[in-house]
Amino acid sequence: MNQRDNPKPTDSPQSGSDQAHVVFTPSGKRGDFPFGTPVLDAARKLGVDLDSVCGGRGICGRCQILCSEGEFSKHGITSTQAHLTAYAEVEERYERIKGAMKTGRRLGCQAKLQGDVVIDVPEDSQVHRQVIRKAADHVDVKLDPTVRLYYVEVEQPDMHDPSGDLRRLKKALATEWGLDNLDCESNLFGNLQKILREGEWKATVAVYDPAARTADQTETSDNLTAYDKPRIISVWPGFHDRIYGVAIDVGSTTIAAHLCSLTDGEVLASSGAMNPQIRFGEDLMSRVSYVMMNPGGDTEMTNAVREAINELLVVVCTEVASTVEGHEQASINDILDLTFVANPVMHHLLLGIDPVELGGAPFALAFDESASLRAAEMGIAANLNARAYVLPCIAGHVGADTAGVMLAEQPHLLDDISLLVDVGTNAEIVLGNRERMVACSSPTGPAFEGAQISGGQRAAPGAIERIRIDPETLEPKFSVIGSELWSNDEGFEESVNNIGVTGICGSGIIEAIAEMFLAGIIDTDGVIDGAMAAKSERILADGRTFSYLLHDGDVRIIISQNDVRQIQLAKAALYAGVKLLMDRLGIEKVQRIRLAGAFGSHIDVKYAMVLGLIPDCVLEQVTSAGNAAGNGARIALMNANSRREVESLVHNVEKIETAVEPKFQEHFVLAMAFPHKSDEFTELGKVVNLPERKSTSDAGRERSRKSRRRKRAG
Repeated sequence: MNQRDNPKPTDSPQSGSDQAHVVFTPSGKRGDFPFGTPVLDAARKLGVDLDSVCGGRGICGRCQILCSEGEFSKHGITSTQAHLTAYAEVEERYERIKGAMKTGRRLGCQAKLQGDVVIDVPEDSQVHRQVIRKAADHVDVKLDPTVRLYYVEVEQPDMHDPSGDLRRLKKALATEWGLDNLDCESNLFGNLQKILREGEWKATVAVYDPAARTADQTETSDNLTAYDKPRIISVWPGFHDRIYGVAIDVGSTTIAAHLCSLTDGEVLASSGAMNPQIRFGEDLMSRVSYVMMNPGGDTEMTNAVREAINELLVVVCTEVASTVEGHEQASINDILDLTFVANPVMHHLLLGIDPVELGGAPFALAFDESASLRAAEMGIAANLNARAYVLPCIAGHVGADTAGVMLAEQPHLLDDISLLVDVGTNAEIVLGNRERMVACSSPTGPAFEGAQISGGQRAAPGAIERIRIDPETLEPKFSVIGSELWSNDEGFEESVNNIGVTGICGSGIIEAIAEMFLAGIIDTDGVIDGAMAAKSERILADGRTFSYLLHDGDVRIIISQNDVRQIQLAKAALYAGVKLLMDRLGIEKVQRIRLAGAFGSHIDVKYAMVLGLIPDCVLEQVTSAGNAAGNGARIALMNANSRREVESLVHNVEKIETAVEPKFQEHFVLAMAFPHKSDEFTELGKVVNLPERKSTSDAGRERSRKSRRRKRAG
């Protein structure tokens, strides 16, 4: 059903008692509807991406939603104040015939609005599901995991040797593998005898050894803590050769998991999912605010992210059978080690720590060291004795994800000054070389991910991601996710027939505004030039400002003056943070720039520099770091000594807090211009014809000067 065929809901809550205000996440679309309106109808009228095949009859079950207000069950409403109608008979029938829905879910076609609600559309209920672009990159690392397998043959008990089975198992490990003074997890005691007899006194033992004592290290177990002492964490009868580790990048928008073999280091499966915490807030500070205003909100978000991780573990274990030839589905019980990277807010929520202190100065972390604990303590459904290692944070808003980027990129080993930028709702920035490293964060907001943009959406099929504008005619061409053709190619309309052109994602908005600047549609100050309307009908009057019409179809996509401003604010915050670090090091230029994160991986670096997201640099030295944070997590998973390396590295990084730096505002104002008000972009100018540095305000001042001269002459 076309959105334009439906009556438009009001944009703000009504004062009457018969209206319900509904907000849909993750899209952020909202409106007011009469009580009794089915959620599916409200979603359609707002253009929300909620699937349905059966036309609202409660048969297909594709319109499942989650409601933040009220609790529902087959027996009716259990909350004191319900905001949706009671569990319907149709929903009971669906559960009876098709099987139970996930806990807390309703059918959007049956649940009707009874009050103000926040409705979350799960990823599996969306027609255009999120494209998770966090595939595993190639990483060279010495394989030295904290968990290893050891196959042993154990002496059988007899009347002349009264020692217990565990003692004889430890003796076999010492005799055959030189493993002395091992502890053993107590929960293995009950099944040990059964396992040894089932394997006819042959067994495979998994030993956890966080010290990673290799041939060139002399550390002994005498100076280790009881927790770090090598220990037996799992035993299998007979020969067993498959154990796994999982490297997990917990981002504010997406979660990526890489299932790896701990025996050969191979990445067996990778998968990603939306972070369900989005329903509590689009960006990090929104989630902190949610905790401030809702007692117990931190527990809700902790449970949500842990549940999502557990679902991802099932997904990657299942995928192994289809991605690795000759490999059956991996067993969850064979996952024995996990590593995590996350920004500070996600880090705290993952570990069950209230993040409220990160919501205001001085942005204090509960702790900034690495965390090593049992995965079960985090509610992670792996082997009961699986270990979890969370990389250390650097500062208040420079987290373990940035530590992972540094571990993967190794800037501290280079002579060249390297700039590492993890672009997200909060940009985390590191600058330096082998002599000195400095770091800070900068509040860029969600604009780079398509939020707060008039036609913005996440990177999903139908989203515009590449744009070119003819500087003579101002006519655009674009490509969308899900089609390999450009919009002016023959067959484009057919190629997007099933997905449509639905909006513009982060990389698309960057290219659109950069192309508008290069074509002269936007001046240095970011003002859309209304005079260009004489040149093209795509320049539209929009109140007191102007907009650029990018696409006119079922969904009309424009780039408004406000869209340009949102990108200016985001990029100025990022650039100002970089300039503070450059000031601290006393440098004018950087030699190497690496853009990390999903956004940084898919943005065209040329356009990033045209807009002034990053400082001038030889363009060939500006590259994507891929999912560098996830790569760092994989390195820590595969090499125990790298954990010591990153802990030492983070300890030596100098942290700068942008909120208390007096020059931040000065840098911010100058960075609002494209590409910058005063900094020269000589390297960029060698490959791009940058427009003359001229702004609307300059033109206005020149007109005023001429007017004054005419008056004096008169």
